[in-house]
Amino acid sequence: MVASLSGAQIRQTFLDFYAAKGHKILPSASLVPEDPTVLLTIAGMLPFKPIFLGQREAEVPRATTSQKCIRTNDIENVGKTARHHTYFEMLGNFSFGDYFKEQAIAWAWELSTEVYKLPPDRIVPSVFEEDDEAFAIWRDKIGIPEHRIQRMGADDNFWASGPTGPCGPCSELYYDFHPEKGDDNLDLEDDTRFIEYYNLVFMEYNRDSDGKLAPLKNKNIDTGLGLERMAQILQKVPNNYETDLIFPIIETAAKIAGIRYKKSKAKTKTSLKVVGDHVRSVVQMIADGITASNVGRGYVLRRLIRRVVRHGQLIGIDGAFITQVAETAIVSLEVAYPEVREREKIIKTELEREEAQFLKTLNRGEKLLGEIMAKKPKQISGKDAFDLYDTYGFPLELTQEIAAEQGLTVDEDGFAKAMKEQQDRGRSAHKTIDLTVQSTLEQLAATVHPTDFLGYTDFSTKAKVAALLVKGETVDKASAGSEVQIALDQTPFYAESGGQIGDRGYLNGKDVVVRIEDVQKESDIFIHYGRIERGTLKVGNKLTAQIDLACRRQVQAHHTATHLLQAALKNIVDESIGQAGSLVAFDRLRFDFNYNQAVTPEQIQEIETQINTWIAEAHTTETEVMPIAEAKAKGAVAMFGEKYGAEVRVMDVPGVSMELCGGTHVKNTSEIGLFKIVAEAGVASGVRRIEAIAGPAVLEYLNVRDAVVRDLSDRFKAKPEELPERITTLQTDLKTTQKQLDALKAQLALVKSEQLLEQAESAGAVKVLVSQLERVDPESLKTAAERLLQKLGEGAVVLGSVPAEGKVSLVAAFSPKVIEQGLQAGKFVGAIAKQCGGGGGGRPNLAQAGGRDPSKLEAALNDAQQQLRDALQIS
Repeated sequence: MVASLSGAQIRQTFLDFYAAKGHKILPSASLVPEDPTVLLTIAGMLPFKPIFLGQREAEVPRATTSQKCIRTNDIENVGKTARHHTYFEMLGNFSFGDYFKEQAIAWAWELSTEVYKLPPDRIVPSVFEEDDEAFAIWRDKIGIPEHRIQRMGADDNFWASGPTGPCGPCSELYYDFHPEKGDDNLDLEDDTRFIEYYNLVFMEYNRDSDGKLAPLKNKNIDTGLGLERMAQILQKVPNNYETDLIFPIIETAAKIAGIRYKKSKAKTKTSLKVVGDHVRSVVQMIADGITASNVGRGYVLRRLIRRVVRHGQLIGIDGAFITQVAETAIVSLEVAYPEVREREKIIKTELEREEAQFLKTLNRGEKLLGEIMAKKPKQISGKDAFDLYDTYGFPLELTQEIAAEQGLTVDEDGFAKAMKEQQDRGRSAHKTIDLTVQSTLEQLAATVHPTDFLGYTDFSTKAKVAALLVKGETVDKASAGSEVQIALDQTPFYAESGGQIGDRGYLNGKDVVVRIEDVQKESDIFIHYGRIERGTLKVGNKLTAQIDLACRRQVQAHHTATHLLQAALKNIVDESIGQAGSLVAFDRLRFDFNYNQAVTPEQIQEIETQINTWIAEAHTTETEVMPIAEAKAKGAVAMFGEKYGAEVRVMDVPGVSMELCGGTHVKNTSEIGLFKIVAEAGVASGVRRIEAIAGPAVLEYLNVRDAVVRDLSDRFKAKPEELPERITTLQTDLKTTQKQLDALKAQLALVKSEQLLEQAESAGAVKVLVSQLERVDPESLKTAAERLLQKLGEGAVVLGSVPAEGKVSLVAAFSPKVIEQGLQAGKFVGAIAKQCGGGGGGRPNLAQAGGRDPSKLEAALNDAQQQLRDALQIS
């Protein structure tokens, strides 16, 4: 076997091997997939799905990649088994209708035995039980004895994308850790002996809706070799976690906890492995623009971060630590993925914020567990334990430990049942990559030639109707009044992408006019959405496609302004700011960016000034198509959400901004006219949004504001420049009047309350007064209760009121002697408020509460009076 290779060397060796075999090395795709049916990139082949479906032509016949992947369907096994992960890298070699089984098998064997130098007698191949061709290649071409080639069923060795679509048999390569056990009764399911490290998928069939298999026109190869698994084999360690890909992170966490991995118990090792695995996941997810949230991939990120923090606490780490282990992960990953270092500040800021928030959440979980136990159950239910775990990240072990201190147990079976139900839901969502053709539009992509886009230079062109749809179904013709979707052979219309909306305009032909309201892209087919205004449209018609020039000019102004805005934000606010989304429309632009605090008014003003200065300087813009490596070397910034091929379009405002962008832009910044920011706000954790306008939209904006100012000037009888002072004066007068009104209300409440003293009941020196005051606000009610208690001396006062429709206000004031009897105002008034659909609490001597059901107030006060009578023994 080859001397122990590092993870980075294993990766590069694989890519170099296949590059020498004529494969183009392609960069890893983002963890945010192009495919809307998949939440995260979960397999190495996912970026090539359109090619395998026949929707897109392959740029090269052979490709090789190291693809970063995230899977969470088996998250509970992470750290417990030798090789389950949420983040992993899949090394792959792909053939798009080029080579097939014989070469794929031969090269996999050559790589394994001659390059990685795995002993041949330790490799056991499996094939689909009906795939005699693959069996024969292994036996006759490679020389594997028949008894070592394992035939396996469809569940293990037949890959299918879904109920229909591309599919085919597999051949998998297993490494044998214990060859001394002999070849009798080989059991590849024995994961203590075997590890599957390479899977070769022979995509040669298409399955129709009846389940019938038909040969594909182009037979494809899709393979995957697990980087972490090969590292375990070559580095001769007992599991993937102890490879150099993950173990440095584990050691960092162990050092922070003041423990040693090798000397730790199994439970502690599991927690360290979870930290090592999950930290790689969250670093890569944030680097790809994902931010924590409660939905979608943002929820996956938040859940993983919380598991890191939780397992950190389980190994004894008290307080924040996640950025320290993240730094170790960044050092390991930046060799292959330099973007993790480039976005280091964003990554660490997001992790710090989520960690701090979750530490507070854990404290909340402890309080909730305390409330559950306060009800004195015989056992903590499995549902309660799981809710604490799932919602608050509160570990079962911690729930059991705290419960045991109170003599309670936890229903582990109920917890396990709830856990399984959640896992089943997760597996159903992640089980397969669906390559099934999803719609008529996707079917078009397999039959219609890609649209030739001319819109960078031509605003009008002759075009032919290649396909026509009405209500999602293909038709040969459609008449006036029909809403249609049209595919043309070529078009000047820009299709929505990169945040820029699609063009508007017209299709004009002999006796037919179609108004186009939007253009979308399905694979490389431009779909024009519109309405036939006159005549009948037929497939094959030749038309003149004309975009709305006014709309195009406005969207170009907003798109170039977006680039200037990003440059200004980097110059003025923070160099590390990165785009997190955008919208470029005819009438406005929206720019989302990663930043954890508000942009100040002074910075907003400075940004506006800078951008308008660049506009006035009349910079000529330049666009050029070049290899992506050259663009990055020149410093071009990638726009969030864009998918880039080997060749990219670079939009350059010399000396100001250079970005990879497929959108349309002005030829000179002076065409933008003016730029104005209209709003800045937070839209998600760590994400800010700026909304702005440019060009003619600024004039419209100013006209509306001018009309408002004129109206206010007329109303207040003041000049525009005098309005702020006049409004401030009115606000001051209003506050003064409100204070006077509040004082009068308080005095009125006191006068009303004085009349209640005669209703007080006595128990020796202690007196009790419970009553309702009509339409008294909470603050005045509190003042009245305090005044009444002062008048009574020793006693208990409970007052209620309905200050407004649908609202109940309650207050309780208890003297020291009442408190000595075991009564506390906070707990007492909180329980009474529950009867009115609310709650509250406060100090033992004074507390307030509220409710939402005034109809229950009288009964609640009667109950309060009876409780006080009983407690203070008033007959």
